[in-house]
Amino acid sequence: MSTSVAAPAPTDPEGAEPHTFRRTTLDLGDVVLRPWGRADAEPGPLLDGLVAAAADPLIALWNPLATRDPAAALAWLEAREDAWDRGTAAPFAVLDAADGALLGCVNLRWTDRADGLAMIGYWAVPAGRGRGVIGRATRAVTAWGFRTADARRIEVAHAVGNDASCRLALNCGYLPEGTLRASFRFGDGAYHDEHLHARLATDPEPAPVPAPAPEPSPR
Repeated sequence: MSTSVAAPAPTDPEGAEPHTFRRTTLDLGDVVLRPWGRADAEPGPLLDGLVAAAADPLIALWNPLATRDPAAALAWLEAREDAWDRGTAAPFAVLDAADGALLGCVNLRWTDRADGLAMIGYWAVPAGRGRGVIGRATRAVTAWGFRTADARRIEVAHAVGNDASCRLALNCGYLPEGTLRASFRFGDGAYHDEHLHARLATDPEPAPVPAPAPEPSPR
């Protein structure tokens, strides 16, 4: 785990600490969103799932994971635990409620914590695609971030070529705001243009999606 000390978050007049993500589990019925952490480092299906996810072609292209072997996955989990400890990010494992199988991940992180500006990202393993679960998980984490951490604005950035991520963002109420030119180096080693989407805390909840769409892996 990193030994660096994060700067303290700003406090309100009553001394509470705003803009802090606190561990919680979100139960969506057939899907459970649980904080990633050291507990997932035990040998077993979740650790194996992380290693397998890093080798998946879609994830390797659009959201490269540093979990290529159990040791790397352990370091990745340590970093997720540290982010929860500091309240700077909220990385959730998306799990099948029936058998605990890994379906994907949704991560909400501060980009300007003092200003309440955050970014959300998501990826799905093959078993989690085409079922609508990552879209539902993204909606749930978005609502939770606005409600419990006082996020003001949450953004999504995805490669222009990642059409499925674009659909998912739109279905979750993230409005398109423009194109970021050559803004991020993806798994193919090239810088790609990205589409920027965003939701404000004051935006209305998006309408339910009638049918699931294929679900991708943005950064």
